[in-house]
Amino acid sequence: MRADSDSRAAPPPAEPWGAGRGYGPISPQHPIGGEMSDVARGIFSRLRLPRLLQRYAEVPVLAAFSCVNGFVSIGLMAALAAVTKAPLVFPSLGPTAFLFFYTPRAASAAPRNTLIGHSIAIAVAYVSLLVTGLTDAGPAISGGVTLPRALAAALSLGLTAGLMVLARAPHPPAGATTLIVSLGIVDRPPMLLVLLGGVALLTLQAIVINRLAGIDYPLWAPRQARPADDAPPRLAAGPERGAAAAVEAQR
Repeated sequence: MRADSDSRAAPPPAEPWGAGRGYGPISPQHPIGGEMSDVARGIFSRLRLPRLLQRYAEVPVLAAFSCVNGFVSIGLMAALAAVTKAPLVFPSLGPTAFLFFYTPRAASAAPRNTLIGHSIAIAVAYVSLLVTGLTDAGPAISGGVTLPRALAAALSLGLTAGLMVLARAPHPPAGATTLIVSLGIVDRPPMLLVLLGGVALLTLQAIVINRLAGIDYPLWAPRQARPADDAPPRLAAGPERGAAAAVEAQR
């Protein structure tokens, strides 16, 4: 009985890191594996690249694929920005793009959470500028970080974090978006709508690329991570908890 208990308590063996150098195959189960190998495999299959398909999970191939994917994703946005003269590309799109293609099935990479997260960030950042009277102050890069500017930045980030939790729409890159606005880098209302348009265009790219790769990427809300009947057991309180622990120890 004890041997059986010890075998159940033993942790699973660590996944090998490939030839001891970090350049061998890597899977989504690896701590840094992400889900990009699934995206790469789907794209290589679509493009009929058998040699790459045989090595789609190797670190150098994934690194090259990530480089090309990031270049294409932001490159298209930058080209459109150059043609339209609109600020469709801004720093927080970089981590958003990485989430889209590195962990596309994560809740934070879902279109709903991405669009709502950035929308919250832009809205509360502009409100923080109104509250602190900085709507016409220009960017902090040129004017320096004053006390009102520090208050605007802190207020915008705090509200963004709190409201994303309330909305159940976590998207970490939105924290950078709110600082872009509250620091005055982009602070004109028409340009704020353009920022949100850039997020929407990148999200559309993510839908197209991930769906093309055969990834079960949502069109809006994230997939249900845990079925209702598979919820973790609730911990008992007081004496019931102690009794449950004693029973578990005897197994």
